[in-house]
Amino acid sequence: MFDLKLTNATLPDGRTGVDIGVSGGLVTAIEADLGGEAGEVIDAGGQLVSPPFVDCHFHMDATLSLGLPRFNESGLLLEGIQIWGELKPLLTQEAVVDRALAYCDLAVSQGLLAIRTHVDICDDRLLGVEALLEVKRRVAPYIDLQLVAFPQDGYYRSPGAVDLLDRALDMGVDVVGGIPHFERTMADGAASVTALCQIAEKRGLLVDLHCDETDDPLSRHIETLTYETQRLGLNGRVAGSHLTSMHSMDNYYVSKLLPLMAEAGVAAIANPNINIGIQGRHDTYPKRRGMTRIPEMLTYGITAAFGQDCMMDPWYSLGQADMLEVASMGLHVAQMTSRNAMRQCFAAVTTGPAEILHLDGYGVEVGCKADMVLLQAADPIEAIRLKATRLAVIKGGKVISRTAPRQSKLSLTGRPEILDPAKVGPRL
Repeated sequence: MFDLKLTNATLPDGRTGVDIGVSGGLVTAIEADLGGEAGEVIDAGGQLVSPPFVDCHFHMDATLSLGLPRFNESGLLLEGIQIWGELKPLLTQEAVVDRALAYCDLAVSQGLLAIRTHVDICDDRLLGVEALLEVKRRVAPYIDLQLVAFPQDGYYRSPGAVDLLDRALDMGVDVVGGIPHFERTMADGAASVTALCQIAEKRGLLVDLHCDETDDPLSRHIETLTYETQRLGLNGRVAGSHLTSMHSMDNYYVSKLLPLMAEAGVAAIANPNINIGIQGRHDTYPKRRGMTRIPEMLTYGITAAFGQDCMMDPWYSLGQADMLEVASMGLHVAQMTSRNAMRQCFAAVTTGPAEILHLDGYGVEVGCKADMVLLQAADPIEAIRLKATRLAVIKGGKVISRTAPRQSKLSLTGRPEILDPAKVGPRL
């Protein structure tokens, strides 16, 4: 007897026509024509059943604050930071919690069930930390929320940030964050990387630094982060976010850097929508794309992922918690258009970030947690192309969100009345 059974499913690895049995919140069977009764049966109709989407880079303390106290007219990263600095003294815990919970509701409807969010600790009140710890408690039944202690104004540059980061970690924040390229000098930036990695090593925590989010090819803090990862034995526990300076670096230098990252097990998190929107703003033509070298990293076996970063905040006025939209942007920016590369883009919003977050029991395999998304698409490539409707979102073996299939009614004489975009494919 299963609690839930999905029949006639397609899996991301290409298996088709399989049934998935769920009992006690776990996937307990995957096979064709799976027998046994079930409390609920969902006919997948040959469509894709995926593990949930994972966003490994977000700023939930700022989400849905667009226009407060003003809009970012230049589109520059630094104006966004300035606006956020103006907003911080005006924040209330209730407002931050309310906006974050509204975002989490949207995320669930999009099949996004695991999020790593950076939370600004450069505030004597640590209001954002308290607010997101409360949000984490409230959403725990349906979202795995991981918090990063993020010194937005610089670990050394912002007065008091050294103590505030320790306080945030003592309160229960999960990951050590930083922003070395925003320190006053390159030397201070490198010193901050060393100090932050030492904190993580001492506390047994993960590391995720905003690293080299600039067009300056001489911003090379990723090199220091890679070195400290190796020196302190943090292999597999460290991620560099953004890494946009690598887009402008000399190819010879990158040919040395990428093998070192692979050796140290340093992961890379690109944020395509934000990187393409913010970077290259000082260029005339040609304009740099700004996103880091994801295809090259993958060839070295570096764990790479796409994050959403922002939604309707001082840095980005759009977004809808849709990781397929993020995967699509990453695909286009990186020109990852081969069949295998497009599947890698799907992995960059599912299995890749799940590995970076060290999620336990993630995947659609026997023994994994029964967290899944039924998508209105035949395979991962179709899911990205169509920004596929999330027909059912399942957490712990229970359906927590449903969306009707996307269909259009046509009124053209002699043409089919109902059009399902997921069934429009190549023609001979």
